[in-house]
Amino acid sequence: MKKLSFVFLLSLFSVHFQTFSQQSLDLEKAVQMGLENNLQIKIGLETVNIRELDKRIGVGSFFMPVIDATHLRTFGTEDVTQTFVNDPENPREIDGAKSRNKSYSVVGVYGFRPETIVTMKRLGVLTEISELDSKVIVENTVASISTAYYRLILELQRYNVLKETLRLSKARLDIAQAQYELGGAGKRDYLTAQVDYNSDSSLLITQEQVIQNSRVNLNELLAIDPGTMFSIQDSTIQIGDRLSLETLVENAFLENKLLLVNQRLNNDAYLQIKELQASRLPVINLNSSFTNTVFNSDAGFLIQNERQGINYGGNITLNLFSGLTLNRRIQSAKVNKRIQDYSLDQYEIQLRSDIERAYNIYTKNLQLLKIEEVNYQVAKENSEIALERFRLGISSYLEFRDAQVNLLTAENRLITAIFSIKEQEIELMRLSGKIFFENSYEDFSVNP
Repeated sequence: MKKLSFVFLLSLFSVHFQTFSQQSLDLEKAVQMGLENNLQIKIGLETVNIRELDKRIGVGSFFMPVIDATHLRTFGTEDVTQTFVNDPENPREIDGAKSRNKSYSVVGVYGFRPETIVTMKRLGVLTEISELDSKVIVENTVASISTAYYRLILELQRYNVLKETLRLSKARLDIAQAQYELGGAGKRDYLTAQVDYNSDSSLLITQEQVIQNSRVNLNELLAIDPGTMFSIQDSTIQIGDRLSLETLVENAFLENKLLLVNQRLNNDAYLQIKELQASRLPVINLNSSFTNTVFNSDAGFLIQNERQGINYGGNITLNLFSGLTLNRRIQSAKVNKRIQDYSLDQYEIQLRSDIERAYNIYTKNLQLLKIEEVNYQVAKENSEIALERFRLGISSYLEFRDAQVNLLTAENRLITAIFSIKEQEIELMRLSGKIFFENSYEDFSVNP
């Protein structure tokens, strides 16, 4: 028993020394660190950049002309025999006649397709969807970090509860040992107190393992080394002001990022129909070119032939028949639009249900908190009385142990109720779209 007590005290000293030498961490710093390091957020932001580039590429492809410049030079050496009408009996022969041709041209082509206007709107919608997807990742990360942070505080509080339980067990063990040595009690009471003390010591060591795993979970969300140790600044969990269900629902239908994504997908499906329908309209193509061509030859009627000038024109193209393919594509797009309508309605129902469930848990835990606070005070007073009665020898060890277990259970239930309220607060703020961003249009970026 003395060896076990020494090991336990040594572990407490080690934990205290490590805590003293660790860097402090609060929730704000944890969230900032997680947002800067989280790789999923960086991937989401890079996806937004790709969508922005696609939009700019679309502007260049659909609304800007294509201009090509060409420089051509050719050389030739030929044996030429020329027979003239006025002197057919005396043909002219030229061996190794040389010819040279050089040409410069600049060609510009501009084609306007009516559906490109709708296509640009779709690219804008897809960019918005990417931005909202990245914000969903940010909000989920903030919620996960906040929950993991408060979970670690909960486990540290449980550790302190177990330490207090162990202190009471040690006090009971000392009393039982003194009574046994003085002959005032049997050895059985002493041995039972020793077993309970060892059991409480084991629970404390197990709780240390739980705390370490909670630290690892938090470090994983912060995207840092799992073995990194921080000293948590907060020792208790503070509950915020009571939330209003009506306000939560109103904010959710305005700011919930997944709902906004579904709305944008619905709009994209509508634009797909308009894009296909617009492809039935005529296509206008304009073209213009500037050409400078010089031809030199040692044989022929012309020694040099040079031409330069501007050509321009245009055409209008109207598709008359394409095997009913376009009609089928429009029908398919309309079916996709109905699917998106159903998906949007379904998510609105799911969102309202998620808020309702989380709010029910939230309100019930608020009610439980009042009961657990009273229950804890009663259990604490009962434990103090039981310890004093046991010290005076007017109660059995079973009575004291029962009061001790009741105190441990009451305190655990109290801090668990507080954590559950905080957990639902985080979830409700996430569902309402207010956990990090003030509004859906707020920009977000992280340091590269």
